[in-house]
Amino acid sequence: MDENQTEVVKDFVLAGFSQTPSIEAGLFVLFLFFYVSTWVGNVLIMVTVASDNYLNSSPMYFLLGNLSFLDLCYSTVTTPKLLADFLDNDKLIHYDHCIVQLFFLHFVGAAEMFLLTVMAYDRYVAICRPLHYTTIMSRGLCCLLVAASWMGGFVHSTVQTILTIRLPFCGPNQVDNFFCDVPPVIKLACADTFVIELLMVSNSGLISTSSFVVLVSSYSTILVKIRSKEGRRKALSTCGSHLMVVTLFFGPCIFIYARPFSTFSVDKVVSVLYNVITPMLNPLIYTLRNKEVKSAMQKLWDKSGLTWKKQET
Repeated sequence: MDENQTEVVKDFVLAGFSQTPSIEAGLFVLFLFFYVSTWVGNVLIMVTVASDNYLNSSPMYFLLGNLSFLDLCYSTVTTPKLLADFLDNDKLIHYDHCIVQLFFLHFVGAAEMFLLTVMAYDRYVAICRPLHYTTIMSRGLCCLLVAASWMGGFVHSTVQTILTIRLPFCGPNQVDNFFCDVPPVIKLACADTFVIELLMVSNSGLISTSSFVVLVSSYSTILVKIRSKEGRRKALSTCGSHLMVVTLFFGPCIFIYARPFSTFSVDKVVSVLYNVITPMLNPLIYTLRNKEVKSAMQKLWDKSGLTWKKQET
C-alpha cells in the first residue's frame, strides 16, 4: 500500500513568492543580480587564491578558496530553479528532481558548516599557537579536514534523504517554499511523521547548533587568551569576517532546522538569507576586511591589464 501511495505524487508545486507576473519579473531581475554577483565574487576569490603564491600556500586562504567553492555550489542548488520559476506560472518540480535538490542542499550546506568550524580551528592555532602554526596546519592536514567536511556533509545528507524517500506521498503536493527542503516536503507525507521529524530535527538541529557553539567558543577562547589591547584588536580584525559569516549562515539555519517542523510566515525570507544572500556576501565580507586578499586582487588586476595592453600593441 505504501509503495502504491508513493507513486501517486509525480510532481510537486513550489509555492514561490508571488503569482503576480509584474512582481515575478522584478524578482527575477533582483535574484539574477544576486546569482551573478555570487558567481563573480566567489570565482574571483578562488582565482585570486590560486594565482597568488603566498595566499595559495597559506592554510587560511586555502580554506577560504574552498569556502568560496562551497558557496557557489550551495547557491547553484536552488537559485537556477528559482529563476526559471519566476518565468513559469506552474512552478512544477518532478519528485525525483525534488529529492535530488534536497540531497545536495543538505550535502553542501552541512559541508559548509563543518568547513567553517575548521576555519575557526585554523584561526585558533594561528593566534594562540603562532610558532607552531605552519607545522600544525600543514597542507596535508588542511586537505584532510576539507575532505572530512565533505564526507560529513555527505553522511548527514544521506540520512536526511533516506528518511524522506521512505515516506508515502499521495497529495497535497504544494511545497510551501521556493525549493525542496526537508521541513516543507515531509509535511506533505500521507503518514504520521512525528518520529521522523524528531530524528531530522535532532540531526540537522544538532549539527547547526553544536557547530555554532563550537565556533563561538573558539573565538571567545581566542579573545580571552590574548591579554594586550593591541593583540585583541588584531584578533578581532582577523576573526571579525569569520564571525560575520558565521552569524549570517548559522542564524537562519538554526531558526529553520533546530525547531519542530512548524511553518512561519518568515520562513521564506529566512531561507533566502542562507541560500542566496550569504553566498553572495561572503566574498564581499572577506575582501573588505582583508588587506592581503585586496592586495592580491590588485596584483591580479594589474597583471591582467598589462597582458591586455601587450596583446593590443
